[in-house]
Amino acid sequence: MTSAAVEILGLGLGILGWVGVILACALPMWQVTAFIGNNIVVAQTIWEGLWMNCVVQSTGQMQCKVYDSILALRPEVQAGRALTVIVALLGLVALMVTVVGAQCTNCIRPGKMKSRIVIAGGTIYILCGVLVLVPLCWFANIVISDFYDPSVPPSQKRELGAALYVGWAASALLLFGGCLICCCSCSQRDETSFPVKYSAPRRPTSNGEYDKKNYV
Repeated sequence: MTSAAVEILGLGLGILGWVGVILACALPMWQVTAFIGNNIVVAQTIWEGLWMNCVVQSTGQMQCKVYDSILALRPEVQAGRALTVIVALLGLVALMVTVVGAQCTNCIRPGKMKSRIVIAGGTIYILCGVLVLVPLCWFANIVISDFYDPSVPPSQKRELGAALYVGWAASALLLFGGCLICCCSCSQRDETSFPVKYSAPRRPTSNGEYDKKNYV
């Protein structure tokens, strides 16, 4: 596989990860009701996300309510909001930077500057993958700790929601895509750093023979 194809593959993975982060940020299923003990059969399921709470009835009806106050939110929710929004914006910046320096575009002439721009885009993708892990792991740690805490009532115990798994998958795509972009650009820069040597064409002399200096 050529370096351009690997670069496009990394860019595609980065875009998928960026979309996954936006989806995880919008989904209200960061933590859901845990069905344990006497709470196995219930008439409703509670979803809790970064922006709203949703109650799903057993009949299929769903009601959602946006959080009223930002300052009244728990620290992990506030941090999750801030970091996911920052990652969404950084992902857009990484996309534009990578496209500008990609081998398949002519925005910048080929050279070291073009490779450096692509490496910068891949680095931003890696940074996005690391940043989005912070709220995901924070939420997961709180949910798991409360689940095994005997002092927490069973009705208040929660389980990991689908949004966390979407976010982890998106983080893996961002990290892998960013690494592909950086590695491809570094290898391309190493290849172009070697000087290219040209040999002078051999020209026959007046008597039809080749000059001996062409063989030196």
